[in-house]
Amino acid sequence: MKRDRNVKIVATLGPASDDYEMIRALHEAGADVFRLNMSHGDHAEIAVRHAIIRQIEVDIGRPIAILADLQGPKLRVGVFADDDGRDLEVGAAFRMDMDDTPGDATRVQLPHTEIFAALEVGSALLINDGKIRVKVLECGADFANC
Repeated sequence: MKRDRNVKIVATLGPASDDYEMIRALHEAGADVFRLNMSHGDHAEIAVRHAIIRQIEVDIGRPIAILADLQGPKLRVGVFADDDGRDLEVGAAFRMDMDDTPGDATRVQLPHTEIFAALEVGSALLINDGKIRVKVLECGADFANC
């Protein structure tokens, strides 16, 4: 069935819209294109959403477009105990590690061992799209003191 319109409706998929029934309902409600945001979720979650869309195509007998937001995954830090919007002090020591304890003004979890493996003393880490820059003073397999 071809839709008779000159515009496309794009629906971004996420945690609230990641199962077969919801994605099919969105398509039946008019969504022509499903956007997969590569900045959120891991590859396995994205692959599942992709497979669901392709299964819906088979079930309804027509192609459905997929738009991949290719910015790529951003590395996210863990949670903070008190998310009260405090700023890091310029020059203050800050630690990133694998400990999943909620962070504070002195440390936070960075659940990415691949980052620690690539770090060297003197490396610069850019945070928040480069708005914050920290210099690695000491590092190991599961931590970086900045």
